[in-house]
Amino acid sequence: MKHRIALGALVALAALATAAAASAHAIMSPAVALDKKLQQFTLSVPTEKANLTTTEVELTVPAGFSIDSFEPPPAGWTMHVQATGSGDSAVVQKVTWTGGHVPTDEDAVFRFNASTSGAKTYSFDVQQTYSDGSVVDWNGPETADTPAPTIEALSSIGGGGTSTMTIVALVLAGVALLVSLGSLAARGGRSLT
Repeated sequence: MKHRIALGALVALAALATAAAASAHAIMSPAVALDKKLQQFTLSVPTEKANLTTTEVELTVPAGFSIDSFEPPPAGWTMHVQATGSGDSAVVQKVTWTGGHVPTDEDAVFRFNASTSGAKTYSFDVQQTYSDGSVVDWNGPETADTPAPTIEALSSIGGGGTSTMTIVALVLAGVALLVSLGSLAARGGRSLT
């Protein structure tokens, strides 16, 4: 029992550290995906600069990551897709969303269905433009101030017993809970309606 409590405390501390580090980055989710399976992905880009809005987001798609279709962009945004080929053989290379006005402390969020062609890490270049014309390039290493969003494609997920993926999933769930609680605390308990 003491070991479970200690493990729980360590997971909670890791979740807090991870939440603080990850709360202000462009992210692609899910962070872990099943290879060669069509699934929905979400790109989330934070507006961090005070008194400015995010007006454009450009996503450069890595080789082997195949976008099949897009969810319509949020109200006010338009989407331009750059692809090679046409029809079913078209390969999306870049997507640019423009026209939005996402304020400070909110995220620009875009969704699409895609699949991967191999079990590996896929790194995305994201360019964010603010209302003053300044640009943030989310393309650095994981330790940078502006790291590139990534996903890890695995050939299989899960199996019998407790796996590393199960532990990762629990930690990520804990991080999500802590970020949500932190957001509520930052709002001072105000109602969202």
